[in-house]
Amino acid sequence: MTVAQLLEQLAKMPEDAVVLMENGAGLSLISGLDFFESQGPGAPAEVVLLPNMNE
Repeated sequence: MTVAQLLEQLAKMPEDAVVLMENGAGLSLISGLDFFESQGPGAPAEVVLLPNMNE
């Protein structure tokens, strides 16, 4: 999924909805994100969602 596709899907949701992510043992709140430039020729830039580790 690209950032544009993610934004398109999120725009359809209620503004006060909480964003969660699957963590393998349940669901976690999103606490932030990391951005990585392209890692080499032909590789796309990446956005990594970071789970809340205080839960």
